[in-house]
Amino acid sequence: MTSVVQERYGAEPEAVLRTARRARPGIGPGEVLVRVRASSVDRGTWHMMAGLPYAVRPVSGLRGPKLPNPGRNIAGVVEAVGSDVTGFAPGDEVYGTAVAAFADYVAARPDRIAPKPAGLTFEEAATVPVSALTSLQAVRDKGKVEKGQQVLITGAAGGVGTFAVQLAHAAGARVTAVASTPKVDAVRALGADDVIDYTREDFLAGPRRYDVIIDIAGNRGLRDLRRALTPRGRLVITGGETNGAWLGGTDRQLRAMLLSPFTGQHLGTFIASEHADGLRDLTALIDAGTLSPLVHRVYPLAETAAAIRCLLDGHVIGKLALTLPAE
Repeated sequence: MTSVVQERYGAEPEAVLRTARRARPGIGPGEVLVRVRASSVDRGTWHMMAGLPYAVRPVSGLRGPKLPNPGRNIAGVVEAVGSDVTGFAPGDEVYGTAVAAFADYVAARPDRIAPKPAGLTFEEAATVPVSALTSLQAVRDKGKVEKGQQVLITGAAGGVGTFAVQLAHAAGARVTAVASTPKVDAVRALGADDVIDYTREDFLAGPRRYDVIIDIAGNRGLRDLRRALTPRGRLVITGGETNGAWLGGTDRQLRAMLLSPFTGQHLGTFIASEHADGLRDLTALIDAGTLSPLVHRVYPLAETAAAIRCLLDGHVIGKLALTLPAE
């Protein structure tokens, strides 16, 4: 099969990623072999590729990448199932997550995949799993967003942000989204009631106080964020990065968790869980027309490095997909 291959860590995708022929993966009794039709890239792809911050290396490999490639999102067709697998059969169209997803075939766990939403292409479906699961857990589970609340979402035009805006809007909240000038109209079209162009004004400087702040791409200090919250408001930090090699900005998240018990505000973060139950929840929202992926561009698998470069350049609205040919 054709696969993206990475043999060493590096921050520049063109320098460390290449395509090669590799053996098709085998599957165990509890696994599913999926013929991948599409995948996608996100910020986590770069972290796994670069091995940065160093805090990711216990997962990605201490001295070098322990997986053939950093891909995780998949949409495709079941090729074969292990003897212990129920609920899936060859020919089923599925989506979800798997390791080394930038390849023609992957071995997937049944609890990490679900039937693909019927109304989505493979490329659209492949942009959903990691980013939309993160958004769902940030908005619903951690932010506990409810009807009538004031919600602020930073990084609203990114992969996680575009889903978060739609989910908060669907929950009945009044959504204020933060984005740059070229992305304002796209974010408003997703359901944001107000959009703040952070290149023109300080999104935390006004008198408005928010019941929930979902901070995806900001790097503002906790003091500023807390000042924009109501006295019982909830801050959910899902991103916000620095160039720090060791923690990469996660120190702000750690400080939030340490401070939270000593204030009336709920300050926290989380690591998104990848599971089939969440995927089925997302499918229901997609089928109902409540949630829709915004695909900025589709690249062929051979141009995975170019897709990651495009993501790093910061001009993407929504998601970048990778497409693989059908046999």
